[in-house]
Amino acid sequence: MKFEDLYQANFKQLDDAVDDWGLLVRNLTELQKQAKDGLHDKAVKADWHGVNAAVSKEFIGKTAGEFEDATKEASSIHKILQDTRNELKHYKEQLHQAVENGRKKNLTVMPSGDGGFIVTMAVHPDRAGHGTEISDHSVTDEEHLRDEVQKILDNAAKSDGTATDVLMALVDESRYGFSGAVYEDRDQAVKAVEEADRLAKLARKDPRKLTAKDFDEIDAGLKQYHDDPLFAEEFAERLGAQGTERFWLGLNDDREGAHMAYDRGYKYAELQKNLSLTLATASQSDSAGMEAWKQQVISSGNKPVGTHGDVLGFQVMSNLMRNGDFDDRFMTDYGRALMKTERFYTHDGENVAWQANICPRLNYEGSDGGWDPLNGYLKGLANNPTAATDFFSDDFIPKDGDHKKAVSNFDYLFKQRNWPMDIHDTNDVQSIAGQNYLAQALEAATTGHPAGEMPTTDTPAHTSAQTKLFEEIVAATADKQELLTDRGYMSDSMGQIASEYLPDINRANSDLPHKDLLYPIDGSAAHLDGRDVNKFLFAVGQNPQGYAAVEVGQKAYLSNLLQYHLDPDLSADHRFTSDQKLLVQTVAERSGEVSGVLSQARMEAIGSVAKGKDDSFDHAVAQYQNLASGGIGTVVGVGTSFIGSPAAGAVVGGAAGTATGAALQWLFQDVEGSAADDAQEDEGKVWDHGLHRNAAYAQRAAEQAVKRYHLSPDLVTYAGNSAHQGYQNAWAVVHGQTPGSTADIPG
Repeated sequence: MKFEDLYQANFKQLDDAVDDWGLLVRNLTELQKQAKDGLHDKAVKADWHGVNAAVSKEFIGKTAGEFEDATKEASSIHKILQDTRNELKHYKEQLHQAVENGRKKNLTVMPSGDGGFIVTMAVHPDRAGHGTEISDHSVTDEEHLRDEVQKILDNAAKSDGTATDVLMALVDESRYGFSGAVYEDRDQAVKAVEEADRLAKLARKDPRKLTAKDFDEIDAGLKQYHDDPLFAEEFAERLGAQGTERFWLGLNDDREGAHMAYDRGYKYAELQKNLSLTLATASQSDSAGMEAWKQQVISSGNKPVGTHGDVLGFQVMSNLMRNGDFDDRFMTDYGRALMKTERFYTHDGENVAWQANICPRLNYEGSDGGWDPLNGYLKGLANNPTAATDFFSDDFIPKDGDHKKAVSNFDYLFKQRNWPMDIHDTNDVQSIAGQNYLAQALEAATTGHPAGEMPTTDTPAHTSAQTKLFEEIVAATADKQELLTDRGYMSDSMGQIASEYLPDINRANSDLPHKDLLYPIDGSAAHLDGRDVNKFLFAVGQNPQGYAAVEVGQKAYLSNLLQYHLDPDLSADHRFTSDQKLLVQTVAERSGEVSGVLSQARMEAIGSVAKGKDDSFDHAVAQYQNLASGGIGTVVGVGTSFIGSPAAGAVVGGAAGTATGAALQWLFQDVEGSAADDAQEDEGKVWDHGLHRNAAYAQRAAEQAVKRYHLSPDLVTYAGNSAHQGYQNAWAVVHGQTPGSTADIPG
């Protein structure tokens, strides 16, 4: 900072900039409110189908999110400018006061012409006694003034320089759109950057020289700042792609980090998670530095890393991708490069690759040791629906001269891959962790939301790529049910997937005309074979978690569907039939068939393991029902329009959600107690109990709609009888016979 620039500073333009940014923040805040309450909420409730439902709603949701990010970024910029302006004004006042204090001691401060300054006497001693009062000063006074002015200029320069750095960093965060970074003041942003530099320097140390204190500081810093965009980007860039890999590999390699494993091995899982979350946040930046970081990670994936060269980059980095939401394009590009390496090492999938060595262990989250890079990558995909959908649609082996038919990543991983044994996994034959992560990644890829979460009104309608993948899952399982029955640990995800495709499943099980009106779908619809669907449900239903997701989901869907179709205000072009009796019979019977198929799957599971009772199924139902009760309207997650999608109507329609939630609470209120009393000790009791419970629930759901719309109470009886018939029809469905019916549906 030049002396004259600060001494003569005019802050008019900076004042105007602060005012302008303040006005911009106020305007953006109002626009953000309008985008959310107007644009976004209206789009959620809009009766859109096809492209509008699948594309426009999602686009509007993202646009509303951009307004929110823009408001956050503008607010941060405003606060940084305001802080810097106030500090510079304060430093100018300090400078003027210092100069004035010097004059009282016959000292003056003058610009030196090169941006600096000089301190001299204000009045020459020869003029003493000629009417000019002269204050004595010493050499110490002169030096003190010089030091004071220099300190003021240094502080002003630091204030101005750090503001420039963080403002540039904020702008560079997103080449397109806004970063959404939030900082209360300039110092907060500066501290984040400085801390990132300090911790990156520690992480770049030779692993042999890293101390427990260094480890703790890195872990604590990442834990505090992993969601901070400036910190995450600065840390990743300063550490570098190779530095990131060397850091994690060095800690885990006994030849380098044995001392650290001994001192801090119990905290490795925590550090791994915090490092992964930090890198995920950093990857969202498209600055030049982060683009280079991402490219280096991908290009070095198939090359040895570290000091000893016996571990590939993919093996290290995949374990640092298990947590957080990584950038979509980075995940897609990384996955393509990884599968190319997989194809090379497995010779087009014929061999097993990535067999674990004794040393080093690269993962501390879950049961696997992290030697197979697909494990960590698939876990990362489970958090990233868009990248997951793209990944499974890609070809593992493209159609070419040597291959008459392409093999997709889904085909290879779900049906063909020889999964390596992991010495850290408790399974004796092969690691199940990677296959479990595969199921979670498929859940994200088909549903459009991260695995383990429930859909919300913001979850976009299914796209054609998502429904195509679901079709492939159903067809593959129907062709070979052991893909699920022998891998029960995948069925919790498969059950959740099925629960969010219940309109598509119910359509497949119906040969009725106008079934698109009976089971309306937002977005793209899956085209399924009815027999394949029932085989798929039969496989999923043999696992308690899979059974629970579909059973609770189907019950919720039945209730919402009745609320939707029996609404007297439903427009004619959305009405399946004006015959309320026929409508109730049809909906209840088809729903009963789904529950009946699930019950037979449950009976199959009991018989196959000779358990004698199946309390685990009721426990799973209770757990899932509790999980779903908070947003029961979206438990089957098909779009967000009440008109276009009854499954999500409970959230949008309000009263429907109350009715559905109350009906489910009534049905499952004592499900845990029933299991504890061994009320379902054998297969026969399972079937009978399910038969009566299914009919009773259908009556309860119909009763809720009848009360809401003041309809004939006879509809309650029709619902119970038809649900009873549908449930019994399931026996014929599973055994390949033609079921009966309580309703005569005209063509």
